[in-house]
Amino acid sequence: MYGKNDTQDRSDSYWIIEGMNLSTNMTPRDRVLDALKGKQHDRPPVAVFTQSATMGQMDALGVSWPDAHYNVDQMVKLGAGQAKVFGFEAVRAPFCLTVEAESMGLTVDKGRKDRTPMLKGHPYAIEDEPALMPLDEVLKSGRVAICQEAITKMKALYGAEYPIIAGNTGPFTLAGHVVSTENLVLYIMVEPELVHKWVKAVNVICKGYSQALADAGADVVQMSEPSASTDLLSPDMFNEYAGPYLSDSLATVKGATGVLHICGNTTDILNNMINTGCKALSIEEKVVPEEGVKIVNKRAVLIGNVGVVNPLLQGTPADVMAHGKRCAAAGFDIVSPGCGLSALIKDENLAALVKAVKG
Repeated sequence: MYGKNDTQDRSDSYWIIEGMNLSTNMTPRDRVLDALKGKQHDRPPVAVFTQSATMGQMDALGVSWPDAHYNVDQMVKLGAGQAKVFGFEAVRAPFCLTVEAESMGLTVDKGRKDRTPMLKGHPYAIEDEPALMPLDEVLKSGRVAICQEAITKMKALYGAEYPIIAGNTGPFTLAGHVVSTENLVLYIMVEPELVHKWVKAVNVICKGYSQALADAGADVVQMSEPSASTDLLSPDMFNEYAGPYLSDSLATVKGATGVLHICGNTTDILNNMINTGCKALSIEEKVVPEEGVKIVNKRAVLIGNVGVVNPLLQGTPADVMAHGKRCAAAGFDIVSPGCGLSALIKDENLAALVKAVKG
């Protein structure tokens, strides 16, 4: 079992087994950041890269939505909940995909303790000229500014022990917030140049905000692009209307690792996602774990893909443990829920996911 270090003192905290680094005293930060560089240790990290808050965490920490969407200190405290309450190996903020849209002036329902904010309308027609708020104003406005401050504070409080993950919204999805996703998909067939016009316009904000989050202290910028899933876009459409903009706004981030998350069954676009230049991919449980690992083949770091509905929301702790162990055995670099957590997921199921990986 042991290599050339077979005779070394087994009390050492670090050794080599079958070409795999093992460490008994790594911080969660070291473990996750190593995994994002493709380095393997005795086990993969376990962390929530997408929306991480639940009502159980809110009750344990004494903070809750909707206030935690708008208050820096509450956002920081709740964003650390996945680590402090359950033992996951990262901290992350914010908790929804309406941050940029609201800061740009769109109207948002602030949600409730058990539900994230939702847009209340799409103020532009796709035929309009995109007279959007300038980037420098967006970065100083509303929750975009709050989130940057929260990331800086998270870095100061938790950055020595945990990686700081900052979430934001992808360009195709944000364009859909502004003019409606239905219009974007329709006009791909009718007047595709109008689709490019809007995605290009909002991508200025996506790119600037991604870099601002990195500059604020994020180790990871995790961009969610749910509207670019295969439920709406074919692989060729992805290459035309999503991929190039992701290459520009996420893959180019300096000082942080860009993680691309797309919902749904991404089996047919895993290669397309890799071709954006993003070094890490977060995928849902609709991708068969072993098949996803085989397709990616170490060309990108793979994060996922324990189901957020089944087993995390609807299953038992035993179900969760089985799914978590399967993802680890399949070869996921980081074991994580496949998408953002429902606030209603039970504490015991999240604890079971941590136990499945960490033991």
